[in-house]
Amino acid sequence: MGVPPRGAALFTDLYEVTMAQAYLVLGMSDTAVFETFFRKLPPGRSYVLAAGLPDVLDFLEAFRFEEDDLQYLRGLGLFSDEFLERLAGVRFTGDVWAVPEGTVVFPNEPIVQVVAPILEAQLVETFVLNRIHLQCVLASKAARVVEAARGRLVVDFGARRAHGTDAALEVARTSYLAGAAGTSNLRAAEEYGIPAFGTMAHSFVQAFDDEFDAFEAFARLYPGTTLLVDTYDTLRGVDLVVELAERLGDRFDVRAVRLDSGDLGALSKAARARLDAAGLHGVRIFASSGLDEYSVAALLDDGCPIDGFGVGTQLSVAQDAPTLDMAYKLVEYAGVGRTKLSSGKVLSPGRKQVYRRVDDGVFAGDIIGRPDENLPGEPLLVPVMRGGRRLSQYDAGLDAARRRARQQIDALPPALRSLHEAGSPYPVAVSARVQDDLDRLSRARQAP
Repeated sequence: MGVPPRGAALFTDLYEVTMAQAYLVLGMSDTAVFETFFRKLPPGRSYVLAAGLPDVLDFLEAFRFEEDDLQYLRGLGLFSDEFLERLAGVRFTGDVWAVPEGTVVFPNEPIVQVVAPILEAQLVETFVLNRIHLQCVLASKAARVVEAARGRLVVDFGARRAHGTDAALEVARTSYLAGAAGTSNLRAAEEYGIPAFGTMAHSFVQAFDDEFDAFEAFARLYPGTTLLVDTYDTLRGVDLVVELAERLGDRFDVRAVRLDSGDLGALSKAARARLDAAGLHGVRIFASSGLDEYSVAALLDDGCPIDGFGVGTQLSVAQDAPTLDMAYKLVEYAGVGRTKLSSGKVLSPGRKQVYRRVDDGVFAGDIIGRPDENLPGEPLLVPVMRGGRRLSQYDAGLDAARRRARQQIDALPPALRSLHEAGSPYPVAVSARVQDDLDRLSRARQAP
């Protein structure tokens, strides 16, 4: 994302600002702790891949209400001049703890923890949730597609179907984080320094009177290219690639053919047979057209000789699980644990840490406890911002997050790496101390 655009502080819900004014009027300025987490996994999912943290840190470092923002708020007739004057000087001065990007997380585990004066922490809720939620959803979907491809190339093709240009960039970024090879979108490739991939569109072939002429022209211009062979008849298109190889001889340099319609399984087998018969063993087969992790896995289970996949719509909107039940909740204010007892949304009070046990290189279970508890396992939340400034030691970049994601997924129990819901969920326990605090507050709230 880089530096947030002008007016980014106004990317908040109205009630965040009305509450902020109420805090000011009531003299409530103590430190609050808000935690971002999701309550449950979508059907068929066994884990979530954490993503979106750099955008949050960029936003918090640059946080301020511009004069235009304040003029708009003044026009609503809800806010006093005193409050708006105070708002003009608000900057984020708090601390942030978070799990590093690429970490595997589970229900009720804090992903981002904001520790700041309550007015500041309240105002940033909407943006924090927006960035963390969407990128976790997208990264988790991409991780499943990459897992299904079993080491074969996966490329993000989803920009034209994403829900807006900003979302398209996040699709490309999170796909790469989750293990995809790159993206077809040049803006995303430039922004994040990830590989750009491209073949050709049907329109290029259509613009020629003869399909062979289109292939020859493109192959001469772009050595190592991929030719799209299904504009008219897929196998006839493959035959034309063979004919092109015969004509160009040693000058033939086509890396792959792309299949984009029809029965991809049958066509890939037939195409492979024709290419091999012509001695074109090095020409790979790349497939696209409505793919997701299930169709990719089915093709490979059927022994289809496909070397790479372009995945678009299903990836860019995470179609089967486009949302998480994610929340940003107050768990502590003025040093006192705060809870919520709503049905189905009970909130454990107090600032928390997540401890992960590993047995023989495999994740064995997590415990949600207090930061000062001596619990078994590695603490997942690390300090990433102090006093409103990103910590220099937390600047690992996208490539480090990508490596972490691979290591994390490899360390999952095998059942959790399946495309189908595991028989038993990953074990996440709450420490006795956290549970005791919740029970005590529950009793206090229920007392007459």
